[in-house]
Amino acid sequence: MKKAWPPWPKNSFIADFHIHSKYSRATSREMEPLGINKIAKLKGIKVVGTGDFTHPGYLRELKEKLEPIGNGLFVCKEDPEGTRFILTAEVSNIFTQGGKNRRIHTVIFAPDFEVVEEIQARLKQIGNISSDGRPIFGFPVKELVRLVMEASPECFVVPAHIWTPWFSLFGAKSGFDSIEECFEEETRHIHALETGLSSDPQMNWRLSCLDSYTLVSNSDAHSPWKLGREANVFSCEISYNAIIQAMKEPSLGFLGTIEFFPEEGKYHFDGHRSCGVSLSPKETKALSGICPVCQRPLTIGVCHRVEDLSDRPEGFVPETALPNCHLVPLEEIIAEVFGVKSITKRVRKEYLSALKMLGTEFDILLWKDKEELLSVLPKEVVDGIISMREEKVSVTPGFDGVYGKISTISKKEDRPKDTGLKKKKGKNPRQKSLF
Repeated sequence: MKKAWPPWPKNSFIADFHIHSKYSRATSREMEPLGINKIAKLKGIKVVGTGDFTHPGYLRELKEKLEPIGNGLFVCKEDPEGTRFILTAEVSNIFTQGGKNRRIHTVIFAPDFEVVEEIQARLKQIGNISSDGRPIFGFPVKELVRLVMEASPECFVVPAHIWTPWFSLFGAKSGFDSIEECFEEETRHIHALETGLSSDPQMNWRLSCLDSYTLVSNSDAHSPWKLGREANVFSCEISYNAIIQAMKEPSLGFLGTIEFFPEEGKYHFDGHRSCGVSLSPKETKALSGICPVCQRPLTIGVCHRVEDLSDRPEGFVPETALPNCHLVPLEEIIAEVFGVKSITKRVRKEYLSALKMLGTEFDILLWKDKEELLSVLPKEVVDGIISMREEKVSVTPGFDGVYGKISTISKKEDRPKDTGLKKKKGKNPRQKSLF
């Protein structure tokens, strides 16, 4: 059955909560409030997480550059009409429980700086919060939930990227088989789960035990240009309390999620990066989980783990299911039309030109109709957008830390030489497209 498009009304807003700051390892120096605000506006993200509020240095910077707007959200002092910020952080807990080594990541939401300071004070007594924007602690994750909720009942805790093999709730390497096994008596505080880049709601719908939880998606961005690669769609009031309540009870204004194609996630299939081996769950089981190249255990991916824990067939849709869509970033579509594998300066120039004429990236990918797109964009780019919307793409699944590949163009050899953006009349004729 063909999906309705667009999935949500234009007056809804987009939020991306789980990101990192420049204080986290392997993160861009531009991941600070002004850099985040700038790119979030281009993308069309109305609310964005601060990330890393547990780090003392970053908290000082947040206080210097952000100001509260009276509803639990913040704006850049230099751009009060810009993106709204919500205080968030990711924490890693590495501990032993049930005789196994566990590694669980969670995303924490806080309503104000005072609560963040209280959380910092509590965490500082039991671990190092200054060495990394995503601190690591050696106590059970259920104790983290208790600590955070004691700091303020207005806080919100979401298990992060719940299927990632190495650091997650259901991860094949270090996770649990149920939410209750992981959080025990603190399960009552868990209302939402982050699906992660390598899974989507459709995969999670196969587990009936997840029906009562809201499935959220976020970018986990380490650089500004990765913002919004996954995100959430809301129709509620733009305030801290309204957003949190909508994630607890979707009927209050949580509309669904924007997704990666899950095959593009770097842990979708099983495999071995060093051996160049990528396998489906069926193929892995036929090999008893052993790499055919090095004869060592394979890294079991998200698809396999979902298959192991599911109690429903592939394709099952629960009554509570919310709309979601799979998007490919506009720059990646333009780059594919170019025939290049990375985002070059000329790709970014055409991307920014498209935004100048059509609005934000999400306006283009979600809400602009085909005729309006064709009035500005080359047909090959529009064809890529339409193929994406109809999910007529070719995929190469990611595995063992290697991102998968999504193609929206079927015959690259037929790509014409002149595929530049259409220029409005009156422009300098020397301003030619770089395509």
